[in-house]
Amino acid sequence: MADQHSNRTLPATPRKIERARADGQVARSRDLGHFLALGAGVALLGAFTPELTSLLARSLGESMRFDAAALADPRAMGERLAALALTLLAVVLPVGGVAVALALAAGLLSGGWNFTLKPLAPQFGKLDPLAGLARLVSGAHLTEAVKACLLSVLLVAAGAWVVATSWPRAAALLSMPLPQALVAAGGLLQGGLVALGVLLALFAIVDVPLQRQLLARRLRMSVEELKREMRDSEGNSEVKGKMRVRMREIVRRRMLAAVPKADLVVMNPTHYAVALKYDEAKMSAPRVVAKGADLLALRIRDVAREARVPVLQSPPLARALYAHTDVDQEVPARLFSAVAQVLAWVYQLRDALAAGRPFAAPAPQPAVPDDMDPLADLAGAAGRAGA
Repeated sequence: MADQHSNRTLPATPRKIERARADGQVARSRDLGHFLALGAGVALLGAFTPELTSLLARSLGESMRFDAAALADPRAMGERLAALALTLLAVVLPVGGVAVALALAAGLLSGGWNFTLKPLAPQFGKLDPLAGLARLVSGAHLTEAVKACLLSVLLVAAGAWVVATSWPRAAALLSMPLPQALVAAGGLLQGGLVALGVLLALFAIVDVPLQRQLLARRLRMSVEELKREMRDSEGNSEVKGKMRVRMREIVRRRMLAAVPKADLVVMNPTHYAVALKYDEAKMSAPRVVAKGADLLALRIRDVAREARVPVLQSPPLARALYAHTDVDQEVPARLFSAVAQVLAWVYQLRDALAAGRPFAAPAPQPAVPDDMDPLADLAGAAGRAGA
């Protein structure tokens, strides 16, 4: 087990961190929750000291009042205890509610919101005594143990210091009237709680980044774990290859099905074929509905001829359209003029066929900008190299 953990030197991937959060493994700082809860108590005690002192004095006075009539009523004791309980709840519940809310806020601040029921599931692997012994001597548990021991020692020392410095004033409470004694006792209590709160604040400042570092160390991965996760996330290469072949086949069938609805197919006789369609009412520019190279180009040509779609031999335009457009994409603005010429020829051909008259106009060979024709770019580059 030691060797296994020593090999984990790589930081956890986002996928492993998400799995750990789903399992309830987040960085939580208990010291931050303790500090916020104690700080809330001290703040409320300081803010409502006059009201609490008056309430406590009144409750003590009523409980110490002798009432001969109440002794004859067996229900008087229960009613008085109920009244005292309600008074105590009126004081404790708001303070407890604020403390609980701040403790939850501390968890959100340190680890964020993470709702999962997996930590409640039974984990029989933790019943193994050998595994439990290994966890006890792990670095994380030893760190927590040292931190808890140090916090306990410092809290005891801080408490002893508060008692030693406050002892004379605490003894003087015995000679004070009850209202003044309660106020002085509240001040002493608040001073002691402030000292403990400062100590917890220091530990919380250290504990929040410490818990995050311990979690990061616990989630570290080995090289083999990283490779296995990458394989799982990327999937089997053979399956992915079959999926790519299947997707190409689907795209190929969809393109061939769109060819009979095209207005024109522009070809470089044996290498490229691009099918164009233009609907003035629905499109702002002609659109490529199919394109292919080599055998697919010949298949597009055959489907077009079977559907009586005009096929125009224009190598520069076919190369430019194939290189600078995708299926279901409009032609580039720089090719509008060339495409408009061939579409005009197609429309004239359709009108002549519909009217039953011969059509002898030669097929246009529109000019294409040199930088749009891949073959012209290669020829220019070769010429510059030869020069």
